[in-house]
Amino acid sequence: MELAASLLSLAHSIFGPGLCPGDWVWATATAGALVALLPVLASLAIALVRKGTGNTYNPVTLGVFGGIGFVVVFLFPWLLFNGVNAVFGAIHRGEPVPLTQAELASFGEEQCIGSQAEYLGGRANAYEVLFYPHEALPMYLLRLAVLVALPVLCALFVWLQARAAFRRGPMWPSRFVWIPFALLVVASLPVEANTLAYLWGGFLPISVLGLIPVYVIGAPSWSTIEQQYKAAGQDSPERSGRQSGQPPYQPPRQQQPVQKYVPPPQQSVRRPPPYQPPTGQPPRPPVPPTRAEPQPDRAALARLAADPGPLPFTPRGQQPPPPPIKPSGGRFRRVRQLGAGGFGTVWLCVDTQLDRTVAVKMAHAPDAETEERMLREARALAAVHHPNCVRVYDIVSEHDGLGLVMEYIEGQPLADRVTKGGPLDDVAAARLWITMAGALSAAHAKGVLHRDVKPSNVIIDPEGNAHLIDFGIARSKGDSTLTATGMMVGTPDFLASETAAGANATPSSDAWQLAATVSYALTGHPPRGTRENAMQALMAAAKGDPLTQLPLGSAHRRLLTASLDADPAHRPTLKAVARDLSDWLAREGHTETGPVTQIVRRKDIDEADRTKPMR
Repeated sequence: MELAASLLSLAHSIFGPGLCPGDWVWATATAGALVALLPVLASLAIALVRKGTGNTYNPVTLGVFGGIGFVVVFLFPWLLFNGVNAVFGAIHRGEPVPLTQAELASFGEEQCIGSQAEYLGGRANAYEVLFYPHEALPMYLLRLAVLVALPVLCALFVWLQARAAFRRGPMWPSRFVWIPFALLVVASLPVEANTLAYLWGGFLPISVLGLIPVYVIGAPSWSTIEQQYKAAGQDSPERSGRQSGQPPYQPPRQQQPVQKYVPPPQQSVRRPPPYQPPTGQPPRPPVPPTRAEPQPDRAALARLAADPGPLPFTPRGQQPPPPPIKPSGGRFRRVRQLGAGGFGTVWLCVDTQLDRTVAVKMAHAPDAETEERMLREARALAAVHHPNCVRVYDIVSEHDGLGLVMEYIEGQPLADRVTKGGPLDDVAAARLWITMAGALSAAHAKGVLHRDVKPSNVIIDPEGNAHLIDFGIARSKGDSTLTATGMMVGTPDFLASETAAGANATPSSDAWQLAATVSYALTGHPPRGTRENAMQALMAAAKGDPLTQLPLGSAHRRLLTASLDADPAHRPTLKAVARDLSDWLAREGHTETGPVTQIVRRKDIDEADRTKPMR
């Protein structure tokens, strides 16, 4: 009671005007506003804890959240509500209370409601008023509105505070806040009805305003969230193409133990007899095999992601020299042109030796250094094994340049699918995002950047599965956004702001382009909107113009906004995006498997415009 009396005295000094219905009635509402600060403090404390722990929900963190919810959200407010009720009841009965004589004297002053002591401490409690009504119907309906609607609105905003505290993570721990508050609403029914009505009346505005500081604290950074998964050994690329029924992609380990040489099984071939030393000489001891399994240079492959940057191989003129690119010898018979751009022409060809259909990109290599870079990046890309990423088979020399031999994926570009069939729904967009994030992560693990992720470089095959094509490997040293001839690297409408401003391409810029592609799939428009020409679009990208074409009603709008942030450090990683989307699909009752669009008809594939530039 002493704590509640101190709360009432403080509230009376803050706001207790002698106006109808009385100074202590207003002080009661003020006391409710002060109590409302406790759930706000609980959400703030949880948000601050998550700044350091991220989404690490172990027994310690869950115990802390549960303790905060029980003590701060339920126990303290319940004690204060009942203590205020006890103070008013004692004053009505003439019992001593820890208030000053001047404060007690104001209770005897007549107001528009009569005696404040009788009004606040001598009437029926909320439980009796609600379940045993004795007043007229209009008054009973007013009681319901005050004693039921006000607590429900307060609970709504406390729930929103809890969800704001658990942003960028699972929302189920928010029950540690709103369940104790729901218990408080039920446990406060024995409080006198008039007192409880004014307590909830003061509680509501603070609950609404309490959302502001929780949002100001902000969610934990994406790097903090990623630490949990790295510590748990889950630092693998996103789910690999599960649409095709394949198991998740597992990247090679950074440091693999050297395996001992295991001799092959004996073949049914005649071998010469073993060496027999001359008589009288000791036999030679056997020489154990020393050959070890060769390991790739992971650091060198990772440095390929720097664009442009030092070439991680032996410079020209030093030993050993780079191997020459072999001529094709007329092996690939050209059928028709699939696309053309500033960095080459893509042909549909037939491999006459293996009798298969391939796509050959005849890339322009203006100098020997660019040719070497193309060769080594092609080798790195050829090591990428992902069911939704275009495969590179070989690189050959033709009469009109270097030919990059790739897998031919028959289907329809995502851009044509959206133009003709309309935007995708949220489920299809989530599957598209997860699939392409896995393909990009598999390439990034090999040190290869795409640099030109856009809707026309995502092919939808006849089964409705998405494939990432046309990696931009034909780059000269020193190229950033524009080449010496003014040819643009990447499409400006789908270009990250830092890349458009001249910075080097990074995995984060690939992730931005993928998010822009997903946004296009949901709206049919680039996230910044369209411009009259490419130069205006490039300037808009370099200046970081606002994102005006994000999907309004999509469940992925929040994740898209974060992934399209102008600052690369504030963007979620591809792993974080894939986890968030996977959790959303599970909550909605969908799986990650299945086509990202409806099955493309053969007629649509045949009618697709294959003459559009690849870049």
